[in-house]
Amino acid sequence: MKSNVGGIDKILRILVGIVLIVLAITGTIGLWGWIGLLPLVTGLFNFCPAYKLLGVNTCKTK
Repeated sequence: MKSNVGGIDKILRILVGIVLIVLAITGTIGLWGWIGLLPLVTGLFNFCPAYKLLGVNTCKTK
């Protein structure tokens, strides 16, 4: 599994994921807030399956 999620993209995914999960836990936005697990996990693992399918890579190339 080669990383395809880089810097700012990673930070934004983690933040959005955490916010959605917290809002779901508090009942503010309902059960659909658990969708925040997806950006959180993809941010933590630096890999997004959708990016792979689309050929997108936000990591800096060496």
